[in-house]
Amino acid sequence: MDNPLSELSWRERLYVVIFFTNTPEGRRFDAWLLVTILASLLVVMLDSIPSVNAEAGLPLLALEWLFTLLFMVEYGVRVYCHPEPRKYIFSFYGVVDLLSFLPSFLALLVPGSQYLIVVRVLRLLRVFRILKLTPYLSQANFLLVALRGSRQKIIVFLLTVSTLVVIFGTLMYVIEGPENGFTSIPTSVYWAVVTLTTVGYGDMVPHTGLGKTLATLIMVTGYSIIAVPTGIFTAELANAMRQDSLLHDCPTCHKDHHEPQAAFCSRCGEKLFTKTTEEPA
Repeated sequence: MDNPLSELSWRERLYVVIFFTNTPEGRRFDAWLLVTILASLLVVMLDSIPSVNAEAGLPLLALEWLFTLLFMVEYGVRVYCHPEPRKYIFSFYGVVDLLSFLPSFLALLVPGSQYLIVVRVLRLLRVFRILKLTPYLSQANFLLVALRGSRQKIIVFLLTVSTLVVIFGTLMYVIEGPENGFTSIPTSVYWAVVTLTTVGYGDMVPHTGLGKTLATLIMVTGYSIIAVPTGIFTAELANAMRQDSLLHDCPTCHKDHHEPQAAFCSRCGEKLFTKTTEEPA
């Protein structure tokens, strides 16, 4: 069987190989691209370790510039072969591809900014396309619907928590005072947030009996309310999935909500599913 790419021009062939995975060449290109991205991320991480950088700083720097040049050439080829270069340049992946090598040049002016190239990890999102997992991303719509549905409830919850931490922080400032480390109301509010969320860094602790009593109240309150946003979101997510399962339009009266396994419309009695082809004898 002839290679379908043989009938295309050189530019069209590059476009198919680089932007699609429906050919062996395209799958190989994406596989090697992912390996290269992972290798470049490993180099950046190793370079950030002082002991490794002291022993192998120059080889790591050379590898980093090699990867930078490879990604820059790849970006240029993508712009060249795309039928609508402007559309690619301003797309999500286009911006990510540009940022995969731009920080290396920025580091020549601003030392330390080369570590921003860890944004290359976003390029690994292409693994969904390579492994044919893109249809599963549509399930993320349930999460978006649940977030929109629970937005007002969560905002009210956050406002309530914000009010509580301000009150608790102010009370702790009044009770403990600067002599016990609570030097200001904002600092005390910070302590209240850390305590309410049960993080407990331990950098500030109450010393008086009344302060410890208030801290105990804040801890118990934190355990009581920490699951509230999770419950709100879970309820909205379950509702979004249930509503999606009930969407069966009636061809006659156009009623759009029925039970998941319903065969007839509950309003007019019309069949919800009709046979489009005859069954084989």
